[in-house]
Amino acid sequence: MTERSRLQQVLALIDAENKQDPNQQLIGGQTWPKEYLYSVRMSSKQAEFAPEASELLQIACRAQHIKRWHVARASYPMDRAGYKRWRTDLGAFHGELTAQLMARVGYSTADQEQIKDLLLKKQLKRDPEVQTLEDIICLVFIDFYLADFATRHSEEKLLDIIRKTWGKMSAAGQAAALNLRLTPAVQALVGKALQ
Repeated sequence: MTERSRLQQVLALIDAENKQDPNQQLIGGQTWPKEYLYSVRMSSKQAEFAPEASELLQIACRAQHIKRWHVARASYPMDRAGYKRWRTDLGAFHGELTAQLMARVGYSTADQEQIKDLLLKKQLKRDPEVQTLEDIICLVFIDFYLADFATRHSEEKLLDIIRKTWGKMSAAGQAAALNLRLTPAVQALVGKALQ
């Protein structure tokens, strides 16, 4: 089995999991399973922002939200501590499930452990691969989800979220974000947040 075929196999396994998402999203007249759409956007943004990404980073991008609906936010306290615990548990769940899928197609235990670290964002700002993954996550959020998010939250909260997102990004990620084609309203929000 070649490295390329192994990568394609694990990506297909991730896609099969995400296509089971009961939550649907309508985009351009087509209905998508929500987390499958997210994973496709992550891979597309990775190809654009980090075309030379390692095999493991490509897998991490595709698996970033794997089967996310399985760990419901509502099953945790609806406060900041509950949110943080949910996010940590989600990262661990994503890592475990992705490692299991990787094992099925022959990835080593070391590769599986590295995927878990990537999806838990260990060593953010110190590990270049974790930082690239975080940049891609932030770029996907700004490009595809910020406009909808803006319709549901106050400007004060949005400005805080944009500033926190910006702070997680590398200089290269920030430069890429400034080149995104955003709606005028979102562009104005980003501009205000960065003043």
